[in-house]
Amino acid sequence: MKLYWCPKTRALRAAWMLEELGVPYERVLIDIRDPVAKADPAFRAVSPMGKVPALEDGAVRLWDSGAICIYLADRYPAAGLAPAISDPARGAYLQWVLYTNAVIEPAMAEKFSNATVSAGAHGWGSYEAMLDVLRQGVAAGPWVLGERFSAADVLLGTSCRFLIMFGLVKDDPVLAAYLARCEARPAFQRAVATDSL
Repeated sequence: MKLYWCPKTRALRAAWMLEELGVPYERVLIDIRDPVAKADPAFRAVSPMGKVPALEDGAVRLWDSGAICIYLADRYPAAGLAPAISDPARGAYLQWVLYTNAVIEPAMAEKFSNATVSAGAHGWGSYEAMLDVLRQGVAAGPWVLGERFSAADVLLGTSCRFLIMFGLVKDDPVLAAYLARCEARPAFQRAVATDSL
């Protein structure tokens, strides 16, 4: 497997997921801020939009962090990072896996750009609603599915990290405690340690 990545990007999510799985993979550095590097044909064959993370696993090519996490969790079921399709927890898992890209990121973009809030028109609702639902989801803990750590926590944990890092959330004990639990995981620490290499 090849993971196309760039430091200090969403590619951290895929690296963390791969570290949780403990499977071998090759990191391929693509400086997405450099137009020449970003135009690399091998990279663009995996990531048509020129974004990271992008994953190549034989004939499989994925370029969305949520899709990558779902694929990897299902590809390596023995790791237990996703409930089985027959498990009633699968619905909540899928909802939370998709929450990062479908709700958190659009709401963050709205906040960053000072866009007019239109909770009725925007599928993600509003920034405040997104935070309220996220807090409710992780408050009981330790993980979004209770005692079970999953790929959903990889996505939500990195989202909490970005929210706090970018100063969009301050002094939030619920999200800070959840992030601290995520950051304490050895796989997270390995992914972060190599994020700047």
